[in-house]
Amino acid sequence: MALVVNGIERSFTFKKGNETIKLSDPNPAESPEAVMSYYSNLYPELTTATVHGPQIREDKAVYEFKTTIGTKG
Repeated sequence: MALVVNGIERSFTFKKGNETIKLSDPNPAESPEAVMSYYSNLYPELTTATVHGPQIREDKAVYEFKTTIGTKG
């Protein structure tokens, strides 16, 4: 009986206003920071975001991009 190791799927989220945007993983070989840079072309607020996570939810590794734009204190 052989042991099979499968990688866990990644997904990415960030909040834009009151909405949570879910992003798919464009390249599992890239780091979460590289994925954030990739999506910053579509969502400019990600240029100043930081990566948090992963948290395991529904058999996925979920990373959250947190922005500081629009927050006080």
